[in-house]
Amino acid sequence: MPYDLIIRNGTVIDGTGKPGFVADIGVKGGQISGIGRIVDKGKAEIDAGGLIVCPGFVDIHTHYDAQICWDPILGSSAEHGVTTVVLGNCGIGIAPSRPEDREINALDLVSLEGLSIDVLNAGIPWKWESFSDYIDFASAQKPSINLSLLVPLATLRRYVMGKAATERAATEEETKKIATLLRDAMRAGANGFSTTTLLRQKGWQGQPLACALASTEELRAYARVLKEIGSGVIQANCAYNLGSISDDEYALLDMLMAESGRPVTWSGAVSRSDQPEALDAYLRKIEPLVARGGKPQGTSRPLTVEVNLKNPFVMNDIEAGKKVLGQTEEVQKSFYADPAFRRQVREEYAKGGKLFSTAWIDVQVLRVGSQKMEKYLRRTVREIAAERGADPMDTFFDLALEDDLRLRYLGAVANVDEERTSKQINDDRILLGMSDGGAHVDMLLESNYTTYMLGHWVREKNAMSLERAIHRMTAEPAKLFGITDRGLLAPGMAADITVFDKHTVGSAMKATHIKHDLPAGGGRLYVESHGIAYVIVNGGLLYDHGQALDARSGKVLHRVH
Repeated sequence: MPYDLIIRNGTVIDGTGKPGFVADIGVKGGQISGIGRIVDKGKAEIDAGGLIVCPGFVDIHTHYDAQICWDPILGSSAEHGVTTVVLGNCGIGIAPSRPEDREINALDLVSLEGLSIDVLNAGIPWKWESFSDYIDFASAQKPSINLSLLVPLATLRRYVMGKAATERAATEEETKKIATLLRDAMRAGANGFSTTTLLRQKGWQGQPLACALASTEELRAYARVLKEIGSGVIQANCAYNLGSISDDEYALLDMLMAESGRPVTWSGAVSRSDQPEALDAYLRKIEPLVARGGKPQGTSRPLTVEVNLKNPFVMNDIEAGKKVLGQTEEVQKSFYADPAFRRQVREEYAKGGKLFSTAWIDVQVLRVGSQKMEKYLRRTVREIAAERGADPMDTFFDLALEDDLRLRYLGAVANVDEERTSKQINDDRILLGMSDGGAHVDMLLESNYTTYMLGHWVREKNAMSLERAIHRMTAEPAKLFGITDRGLLAPGMAADITVFDKHTVGSAMKATHIKHDLPAGGGRLYVESHGIAYVIVNGGLLYDHGQALDARSGKVLHRVH
């Protein structure tokens, strides 16, 4: 049999969790056609001797909805061996969108994803209105990796309700219209829907997200659409406190699973420094949901955040922080300098239970804009305050003001304790992912979790076997999201393949620098991948030893009918 591509002599770890074995892999027509000793020749051949050959990684939590408009490669993920991403998480996105709603849909991304309005205005062509149109647009972009699309509930509600979507729950008639739009999107190929129920997650100028005001009856109606169709996934951002779950949040997830009959996945299975025992109790509490097919999402990395007071996202769960969201820099400076504002922040954090409650005092000065501030680099707020003989909270805001809000802090808000994180990544109750690729590009970088997992946890810490780690990042997420032809290396499966050197694979724990490769010169945090030799998508070679090729072999993955 003539093959389009043969990968020879590699150690095949097929995604099942079974031990690796040396074999050749033959690819024809974008699928795996043979595994074993292949004597035939291929039109192209790769010698993978001494390398690991595994399924392409499946990242189930990204926000590349806008980025696919200008970046078909999605290198923030693909460079790290990811061949399939799920878009449209957390209820926000850019489709469906009426012409009159385009600006506010984009501005929500400014608030939540750290993308400037200049980037979005230059990068989004708005060639769609319905979600079906958006699917067609994404396909026409000829992406380099595979896209599985969730329908964001915020844009669905805004499409039907207009401005009222950020003010109230939908009426019965509006709910029916929204459910009809969801049904149409599912029939066009969407793989479910997503929502955020957290009122602390704010859109432009501190407005509630259009999905956060959906009533329980609304959500029940939308879940029933998936039961009617018989496929799809629901993703919910519903954990007010990361690493814990309230009775109301549990009841919501229970309802979504019961009414949809489909898998439900949600964010936040991480350990917090201020509540070190909370995650164990959380996982015990959700075991009945996990037994029915639900899975919380976690990450293999310390959750480190670059804190930028021009976009104070980490403060959006306190009342003081909500005052500065979406404001001009001058207005923000006036708040930050105000003793009453500082007092309110101090008092709210002193109560505990917030994302930044304990982390703020030990953040390091990571980047500065002026030379006079360089003496503070890599030093913590606690240390600088002691040197100045000043209050730490005052120091936190004073340093930012002294650098005209250009200063950036780096702080770890979760997964700081490596012993606890090691247990988490081995826990079957947690779905690994939650990379947020494409979101928070000015403050957060988790899209390298795959190479970090292989380098840090497998090779350096020996926290799990290589076979187990690959299974956790391939077959497990693919199965939950109904991506049945990927995540495994077997005849008949799609030829999504990552080849790497187990001795060198890895990536840094934090972003190494800012890349200014977004439209209009916009910047994003970046970390380089090491040890990834080849990335192959549907049989097309996308990366060759870190060099991106012009392969456009990705697909929009329509839901399984």
